[in-house]
Amino acid sequence: MTDQSLFQKLRDMASTRFGKDLSGVTAETDFFEALGIDSFQAMELLTEVEETFDIEIPDYELQGIRTFSALAGVIESRI
Repeated sequence: MTDQSLFQKLRDMASTRFGKDLSGVTAETDFFEALGIDSFQAMELLTEVEETFDIEIPDYELQGIRTFSALAGVIESRI
């Protein structure tokens, strides 16, 4: 899966889960700000990501992750 297609998949998942129009965001957008979510909601999104990609991401790998591209990088390393 390419970085761009992974970003688009993440953006679409987040948009659907939180009911936000994310068509104008980039891979470097802070997803907390774009979605207006807190850390608990981010964990809900992470659960969906893990189920969708059939992976498990340890919490320590997510510390400091705030952009779609950074999250995509973590996912890419697991698939």
